[in-house]
Amino acid sequence: MLKLRLLTWDVKDTLLRLRIPVGESYAAEAQAHGLQVEAEVLNRTFHWAYQAQAQRFPNYGQDRGLSSKQWWLDVVMETFRLSGVHEDKVLLPIAEKLYYDYCSNRTWELLPGASKTLQQCRQLGICMGVISNFDRRLPEILAQCGLQQHFEFVLSPENVGFAKPDKRIFLEALRISGVPPPLAAHVGDDYMNDYRAPREAGMHSFLIMTARKTDSWEAEVPQEHILSTLTDLPSLIEKG
Repeated sequence: MLKLRLLTWDVKDTLLRLRIPVGESYAAEAQAHGLQVEAEVLNRTFHWAYQAQAQRFPNYGQDRGLSSKQWWLDVVMETFRLSGVHEDKVLLPIAEKLYYDYCSNRTWELLPGASKTLQQCRQLGICMGVISNFDRRLPEILAQCGLQQHFEFVLSPENVGFAKPDKRIFLEALRISGVPPPLAAHVGDDYMNDYRAPREAGMHSFLIMTARKTDSWEAEVPQEHILSTLTDLPSLIEKG
């Protein structure tokens, strides 16, 4: 068994997931404002808008004077523009509403075993924190979903200044907790962000099965580092 004093967690698709796809929630909000846009179209255009914005303004545009809220409003409005809707006076209130909807437990739900696993890890006396590339809404989302009490800290690009897979965000977690890297581990669903990056900081790491398996990395991850379910984790660790 692996002895740990610190356990850090990714959130999206690790502990929480969206209740419905982005395109469906965008289409429903558009309909509430009198617009008819296909959910499948919005799913595609959201992906394009998000990728373009992330490339142009990494880390929510902090270095360019953007707020994360403005960053997201621009993504939502561009999503609709790419789907053929160009009336900004209609798009702005839709974007504002969606921005606040996405920090509500009406939008997010716990993945199976998340609450039970966190509780068991706390009972082992392990310090826990969040390392996520989400924005400043994350503490509110965790509170709304009943998870905030499990964590000693929440690190994101907005309060640290860099994002996964930059290993410095993991080094910051180690600094805050005072735990040496060999006694720390990270859990997440993304190979580069949640498996490779913490290991570059000297930590252990685990991938959950929601990770998108590809031949490019599957052979590099030992079977014992892959969790078929979150509830497998407590049996692999114990109090350090």
